[in-house]
Order: sequence, then C-alpha cells, then structure tokens
Amino acid sequence: MLKKFYKIFILPYTLFLLYLMFLGMGRLQYEDNLITVEPVISTINFIKGAVSWKVTVTIVLGNVLMFIPFGFLGWVFPELKNFENLLFTFISTIVIVEALQYFTRMGIFEIDDIILNTFGVCLGFLMKGFIEKRLRSWVV
Repeated sequence: MLKKFYKIFILPYTLFLLYLMFLGMGRLQYEDNLITVEPVISTINFIKGAVSWKVTVTIVLGNVLMFIPFGFLGWVFPELKNFENLLFTFISTIVIVEALQYFTRMGIFEIDDIILNTFGVCLGFLMKGFIEKRLRSWVV
C-alpha cells in the first residue's frame, strides 16, 4: 500500500519541486548568471546575513527535507535500490537542475544546495531501509 502511494505521489511531487526551484517563491530572472562554489562557507554567510532565523531554517532545512522522498526511488526503479546507483543518479540529476538554474538565470548554481539535497536523499534511503525492515517484521 505504501509503495503504491509513493508511485502515485513521486511524479507530481517532483514537478512541484521543479516549479519551486525555477518559478516558485517569487523568483524573478536574475540579471547575471550566479554561481556559488564555496561549500559550506556560502551557507554560513547566508545564515549570518539572513533577515530572520525562520527564513534560514526554512531554506536550509527545506533543502534537506524536500529531497527525502527521493531516497525511496528504489520502490519505483529497481536499479536504484542500490545506494551507489541512487547516489550517482541523484547527484547527476541535481547537478543538471542546478546548471539549468544557472543558464536560465532562474536561480543560483550552489554547491551547498547539491550537498544539502544529497543529504536529504541519503536520509530518505536510510528511512526506506528502516521502513522496509519494520514491514518485514510485521509480516513475519
């Protein structure tokens, strides 16, 4: 039941996330292409200069939490049940998305986003394993 729900949920969720990444939250096209390639330092600087802690928590945690569902992709694509395959596929895809943000000027190419998003996928993968283990123990 849970896997069937996930299969129905993940495509609209992905489209919604892409909308947020390119058009949502009042995004406007930047005048210049922006790129941030200082891992962690740019996020620390963002936190220091943030208007409020709520904005900081929303953006930083959002970059992790919003990507947890992608850790469950093995339920839809059997080849992604392997952690290395999932990680390689996800990182490749998120780099392409970040590059599209850069080239369309509808966002900023940020290494920190890639790191935080990937951390979210890793958490999702761990959660998937935990859920599957629990489901197996209930069935037996």
